[in-house]
Amino acid sequence: MLLLVPAMVAVALLVLPLVALLGAVDWRSLPEDLGSAPLRSALWLSITTSTAAMVVCLVLGLPVAWLLARVDFPGRMLVRVLVTVPLVLPPVVAGIALRTAFGRTGLLGEPLLATTGFAFPYTAWGVVLAHVFVSMPFVVLAIEGALRSADPDYDAAAATLGASRLTTFRRVTVPLALPGIVAGMVLGWARSLGEFGATITFNGNYPGSTQTMPTLIYVTRQGDQDAALALSLVMLVVSVSVLLLLRDRWLGTP
Repeated sequence: MLLLVPAMVAVALLVLPLVALLGAVDWRSLPEDLGSAPLRSALWLSITTSTAAMVVCLVLGLPVAWLLARVDFPGRMLVRVLVTVPLVLPPVVAGIALRTAFGRTGLLGEPLLATTGFAFPYTAWGVVLAHVFVSMPFVVLAIEGALRSADPDYDAAAATLGASRLTTFRRVTVPLALPGIVAGMVLGWARSLGEFGATITFNGNYPGSTQTMPTLIYVTRQGDQDAALALSLVMLVVSVSVLLLLRDRWLGTP
């Protein structure tokens, strides 16, 4: 009974702002706000860049997660720490770090610009890069947990039958861990969709090229509170939808 009061306070603290958001939305002007061209552009850019970021995270993060889960090598703990750092790094610092590395005068960005004429900042590809940087830890840690929960005896059995390590990984390891991999991808996609600090610091806020939903909400709030609330409602609906997709993993089966 003593724990019930702080538990209810905690739930209220988390739920009350969301309820207040729903109550503050101007439902009469909602269709007009949701039908605006800037919203469609920002939402499409957010969806496409987040999806592209998840493709990159899967291609790069799955091998990293497999190494951390199944291979005992020197420095494994250090690699896990380095992979986790963006998870706790302030978003603005993440954006500054990306600019230092991939900016036009950055460590890698300057030679890339000199040799190819391409630069990441202020482009949709720069948005994808920022999304990959902030969401990769979510994907790697989720997949690593899924791989650790998968019974390694199946891998050993496949090896005794003559399967190579690559074949075992492709035909045995990945299918066994597939639910966790999908959950990690959905979580990473949601994190990418809501990314703000690193994106605006690294890429600015240019409609049609780098303006995502969070940055659009930020600039809209300064001039039109009702429109900002409508845009926020869209993000709330997306977030709830992601949780529903992951309900079997985190919310429990009905």
